[in-house]
Amino acid sequence: MPCATLTSKGQITIPVQVRTALGLDAGDKIDFVEIEKGQYVIKPRTGSIRDLEGCIPRLDYVPTIEEMDEAILAAVAENYLAGIGHAISGPQKDEAA
Repeated sequence: MPCATLTSKGQITIPVQVRTALGLDAGDKIDFVEIEKGQYVIKPRTGSIRDLEGCIPRLDYVPTIEEMDEAILAAVAENYLAGIGHAISGPQKDEAA
């Protein structure tokens, strides 16, 4: 079983066998996940932005900056007006109560 020694600065060198098995390279991030009290699993945090490809549907066209600005403005205005309406009328109460 691979073993590591903790230094006085709280550092360890991960054995090559473990680094290879996890696909770790210098500079990679590692997560320590507590699976139960006092027991942890180390998991590599090795994701790429490319892994997110396909999460957002592609548009049939590329919107212009102006179209994006207009959409943002419309959403902000809608949220703002909804907030003002709620603030003026106050919270809605159940009429049956």
